[in-house]
Amino acid sequence: MDAYKSEVRDGMIVEWDVPIQMDDGLVLRADIFRPKKKGKYPAILTYGPYGKGLAFQEGYKTAWESMEKNNPDVLAGSSNLYQSWEVVDPEKWVPDGYACIRIDSRGAGRSPGFMDHNNARETKDIHLCIEWAAKQAWSNSNIGMNGISYFASNQWRAAASKPKHLKAICVWEGWNDAYRESHRHGGIACTFRKNWMEIQVKTVQHGVGDNGKRSRVTGETVCGPVTLSKEELAKNVENIWQRVLDQEMNCDWYAERTADLSKVTVPLLSAANWGGQGLHGRGNMEGFVRSASKNKWMEVHGDSHWAPFYTDYGRLLQKKFFDYFLKGKKNGWNKTPPITLQVRSPGEKFVKRHENEWPLARTVWTKLHLDTASMSFLQDPVKEQQSVTYDTTGDGVTFAFPPQKQDVEITGPIALKIFVSSKTNDADIFAVVRVFDPDNKEVTFQGAMDPHTPIAQGWLRASHRKLDKKKSLPYRPWHQHDEKQPLVPGEVYQLDVEIWPTCIVVPKGYSIALTIRGKDYEYDGEAGFLSNTKNPLRGCGPFLHDDETDRPPAVFNTDVTLHMGPKHQAYLLLPVIPKKK
Repeated sequence: MDAYKSEVRDGMIVEWDVPIQMDDGLVLRADIFRPKKKGKYPAILTYGPYGKGLAFQEGYKTAWESMEKNNPDVLAGSSNLYQSWEVVDPEKWVPDGYACIRIDSRGAGRSPGFMDHNNARETKDIHLCIEWAAKQAWSNSNIGMNGISYFASNQWRAAASKPKHLKAICVWEGWNDAYRESHRHGGIACTFRKNWMEIQVKTVQHGVGDNGKRSRVTGETVCGPVTLSKEELAKNVENIWQRVLDQEMNCDWYAERTADLSKVTVPLLSAANWGGQGLHGRGNMEGFVRSASKNKWMEVHGDSHWAPFYTDYGRLLQKKFFDYFLKGKKNGWNKTPPITLQVRSPGEKFVKRHENEWPLARTVWTKLHLDTASMSFLQDPVKEQQSVTYDTTGDGVTFAFPPQKQDVEITGPIALKIFVSSKTNDADIFAVVRVFDPDNKEVTFQGAMDPHTPIAQGWLRASHRKLDKKKSLPYRPWHQHDEKQPLVPGEVYQLDVEIWPTCIVVPKGYSIALTIRGKDYEYDGEAGFLSNTKNPLRGCGPFLHDDETDRPPAVFNTDVTLHMGPKHQAYLLLPVIPKKK
C-alpha cells in the first residue's frame, strides 16, 4: 500500500491517511494522533461518515459557536486545530497517553467504496480496524471506542461482534434499535435520515473531491483525491430513505443495523441525554439495561447533543473510565455507582445524583386517569363513559393537572394507555408530556438538538399496536412492528404508547399536562436554527414525521376519538420519585 504522511506537530506525532486494508481488499483511510515519547499506548478509535479532515468549526458552524459561547472550557487548553464533529480532541487526550484514531467509513471522506450506513459490512470494517490497531508497534493492544451519535451507535454493533482487543466502549448519545429509535418511531417514518443524508453525509462523500472542503491543517481535499460526477456519486451510496419508505414493518434490513445486546459483554459507559427525543436517549438506556456486560455504567445529562461530551465534566468522566479499563489505573472507577443522573429542574438547572439501578427501584408508578369532564387527570378510574374527538391536523387535546401543591420529581420511562377510534383505517398518535409554570407558560429545555424541547414524547401508529408480550413491561410497551393491523373506522382499539424516559422536578405551583395530537409537537414561540439541519427547530429538532408518502393525508388527516370509562380505562403512567430517606 502507498506511503502516508507523518509529522510532529503540537506535541504529537500525527499520521495522515494511514491505509487500513479490509478483507475484501478495500483500503480505508485513518488519521492517527499519538504521543511523541516511545512507548505502548491504548487507543481511542472512531469510525464514521463525516469526513475526518473537516473542521468542526466549518462543517457545524452554529453548533461550534454555541459551544464557544456557553462552554468556554471546551476551547481552553487546545489550539482547536484538530476539532472534528462528535469525536475527541486529540490535543486533550494524547498528552495523557492515548493514541486517537479517526477512520473515514467506507465511501466517506478519504475512504473509497460503497456507502451503506450501519450495515453488516460496516460492522466488520470496525472489527477489523480494532484488530489492526491492536497490532501496531505503538499500541498496548487495548482499544477503546468513544464518540457521539454515529460514532456511539456503531459501538453497540462492534462490541456485539466481539473483537478480541476491544476492551471498553463509551457510547455517548448513541441509538441501538435501528427501527424504533432511528428510522420509525412507533412505526412512523422519521424524516431526519432523508435530510441528514443530503446535508451531513453526501456533502462529504468520497469522490466529492475538489467540489468539497479542504482540510485547514493539511490543505488536502476532505473527500478524497478524485472528483466524481453526480452520477458516479449516486451509484456509490445506498438510498436509505427509500428503504425506510419501502419497508414500513420491521425486517432484516433494520435487524442488520441493530446490535444483539445480549452479545455486548465489554465494559461500557452509556451516556444519554434527557432531551434526546427522536434519536439520542432511549438507546442508551435500553443498551445499559439489556446489555450483558458485567461492568456497565450509565450517565444521563441535559444540554445540547454535542457540548457535554467536550466539556471538562464529560472528558474527565470518559478519561477516568478509560484509564481504568485501558491502562489499568487504580483510580477508584470500579467504586463508581452504576447510575449518575443530572436531575433536571426548570431554568436549565441540574443536580448530580447517584443511583444503583434503572428504572429506580423506589419509583412510585402512578396512574393518572384521563378525564374529559375536566380535561384533567383523576387518581381513581373514570366511572362513566366519556369521549373527546380531535382533528389530527390541529393541536389535539390537552389534559392538565391543577398546580402542584409540592415539588414532584418524575424520572424514568413513561407509558400511555388509550382507547381510540378513527374515521379512517389508521391514525398516528403523538403523545407529549408537558409542564407549565404558574403563569401557564410552557417549560421547555435545551434539548439534544432543539432549544425548546418538551419534557417527553412518544409515538405510535395505531395499525402497529400489536405488542410483544414477553418484552413489554408496564412502563415500557414493546411493539412487534411485524404485522399491520388496519382499523375498522369507528371501532374502538386499545393503544399502548411508549413515551421515552425523562427527568423533571416539577416545582410547587407548576402543572403537569399531556397533549395527544395527530402531528409533531410545535413550540409556541421563536424557532431555533442549526446550520446542519434543514428545518427550523420548533420543539422536535430535525426529528419530524411529515412525509406524505408515509403519512398520506387521506388516511392520517382525520378525526380521532379518545374513549374513557369503565371498559376503557385510559391513563398516563408516571414514574414519581420519592426523596431519598
